[in-house]
This record gives sequence, structure tokens and C-alpha cells, in this order.
Amino acid sequence: MKSTILLSFILFALISCGVKVPYTNELRDEFSLDSDEKMRNVQFSTSHTIILDQELILDSQNTTQNGALVSSSNSKRESIIIPAGTKCVFENFGPNGEIIVRFELGEEKVLMFSSRVEGAKNRRYYFQADWSTPGGARIQYGGNTFKVDLIRGFARATHLVVVKKNLKKNKRKERVIKGLKV
Repeated sequence: MKSTILLSFILFALISCGVKVPYTNELRDEFSLDSDEKMRNVQFSTSHTIILDQELILDSQNTTQNGALVSSSNSKRESIIIPAGTKCVFENFGPNGEIIVRFELGEEKVLMFSSRVEGAKNRRYYFQADWSTPGGARIQYGGNTFKVDLIRGFARATHLVVVKKNLKKNKRKERVIKGLKV
């Protein structure tokens, strides 16, 4: 008896949970997500990890007051890691139908995702960067240029996912009829 109750509870919990699915044009059409207002109500997340690296190197050559030559080099490195499954919100649409999302507050701290094939119904929205840049893909984030780390992350394969739930409500009413007596 206890195992039956436990099994039915687990089954109910699994059925009521949503499933993560890629966001596609087909999904957009199914749920009529054609306006900014509707898109802002959707919780997006990433399918894979994205790692952005920035390295600033400042070299200078000066002389001191006593005439010594000084060559100095300072470097500053910053990495931004967006783990798989990180939640993000819709910011707006790009000029060619891209989806621009925000992971954190701040000026220009947004990333763009686009469908690689225009008009395709079941195409995913993939992370967009300048993949043709010599020395590695680059992206603007927060007003700075970052290099996309393709070794530690899976940026090329990263696409937007949403949770989709199927809710079915069945109402059932039972009555026992006693019958009529004369």
C-alpha cells in the first residue's frame, strides 16, 4: 500500500514537471509569442556553458627623474562564465529577428541569439558572435570586447531553451442513482 502511494506521488511529480525544450519558431507560433510583452513573460535559459575572456595589456615606456629607462607592462584579465541552465530574460528583438537576452543588469550587458536558417520552423536560436574574426570569435558585452572561449565552453552549440509543461485537467463527476419508488 505504501509503495503504491509513493509510486503514484512520484509519477504525479514527474508528470507535473516541465521539460526543457529548445526555443524555435514553431514554439513561438504555437504560443503566439510575437510581441515584446509576451516574450518578457517567458523564462529563457542556456543549453550549454558560455565563457567570455577579456585581457587588457598596458605597455608603457618612460624615463624616471634620474634618467633611468623604465619599461612596464600591466595586464588585467576578466572572464565571464555563464553556466548551462543560467536563466535570462528577453530584452528585445534584433533588426533581423534575433532574440536579445539579459543575464544581469547593466549597460549593454546583453547577448544575441539567432536562428541560423531564416524562415525555418524548427530551428533553434543559437548564440551569436563574430565567428570570422582572426584569432577567435569576439563579442561586445558591457561596452567591452570579449573573446569567446571555445576550448572551455560550448558557445557554438549554445541555444536558448524554455520549460514546456503539458497540463491536462479532467473533471469527473459521479452520482449514484437510487431509483424511484411508486
